[in-house]
Amino acid sequence: MSITTNKHITVDKADTSRISEVDFENLTFGTAFTDHMFECDYKDGKWQNPTIKPYGPLTISPGAKVFHYGQAVFEGMKAYRDDESGRVFLFRPEENFKRMNISSKRMAIPEFPKEYFFEALHTLLELDRDWVKSGEGNSLYIRPFAMATQVGVSAAPSNEYKFMILMAPAQAYYTGDVRVVIAENFSRSADGGVGFAKAAGNYGAQFYPTNLAREKGFDQVIWTDSNEHKYLEEAGTMNVFFRINDTLITAPTSDRILDGVTRKSVLSLAEHEGIDHEVRRITVEELVNAAKDGSLKEIFGSGTAAVISPVSAFSYKEQTYDLPKLAAEESYAKRFKKQLMDIQQNRAEDPFGWRYEV
Repeated sequence: MSITTNKHITVDKADTSRISEVDFENLTFGTAFTDHMFECDYKDGKWQNPTIKPYGPLTISPGAKVFHYGQAVFEGMKAYRDDESGRVFLFRPEENFKRMNISSKRMAIPEFPKEYFFEALHTLLELDRDWVKSGEGNSLYIRPFAMATQVGVSAAPSNEYKFMILMAPAQAYYTGDVRVVIAENFSRSADGGVGFAKAAGNYGAQFYPTNLAREKGFDQVIWTDSNEHKYLEEAGTMNVFFRINDTLITAPTSDRILDGVTRKSVLSLAEHEGIDHEVRRITVEELVNAAKDGSLKEIFGSGTAAVISPVSAFSYKEQTYDLPKLAAEESYAKRFKKQLMDIQQNRAEDPFGWRYEV
């Protein structure tokens, strides 16, 4: 086993690769991981011992604070391979790094050094480059996360943490359109809370109401505000867009709503394409009325895993409203998804400077 050291990171290479054991044509999202992972520990007031090692289990005390107080944050990123040249690109990784530290600060986790973050990404992708497959919908999902590791069940922030990066080959996250329920009783987050952060508990709390929606034949929930359940906020784990006539509408970011990288990219594309768009609060009543009078053309979610996920129908107060089936050339969702994926996979010009070659 060879041991090498980069500028900051110690690298312990795997003896053999597990890539031949993976069926890349039949992937279950986030279950098959590449040969290597990154970890770094926070102790004695500083991040130290950044290391890349073979992917494998951790040994951690059951008394670690992450298990008792949920002090954990994460990010989601993707690497893409150019079909023709084989070059590998990340998509706006600076935004993920910034948001990781915004989330960490809100959860009282020490911010992670930028030089470690980007060196880890580069080194991991150099080592596991063959896991980034070309082809439509293929990518390598990258999961940075941080968790509290101090042993003790006192209700106070940890003084020790572990930061890690895992990578998993991925195909399209959602295939086909999704059906959603508008939340009447549940909320994803509240004013003054941690909805804007990618805190682990935000997502765990969504599972129960999502299960209730699935029992009724729907795929996801469109969350409403916690005060009145009047305003539409996010869809499942995604930001959400509504097209009324030819105007694209999405909720403003706040301490309840995640500042999604794909969301920002869609807004930039709309601006670039001259598409009317509004960042404002939208009520359930406005959406239902638009569905009834035929002015509601599209709903779609945006996020790293799914990129763009069109909604075919929504339900509110036991009434289901089907959305019109638009031709590909008429659909904003299909248009934005193609534009984003063409930039991500180096099939088109990148006027925004979003592509980051590794």
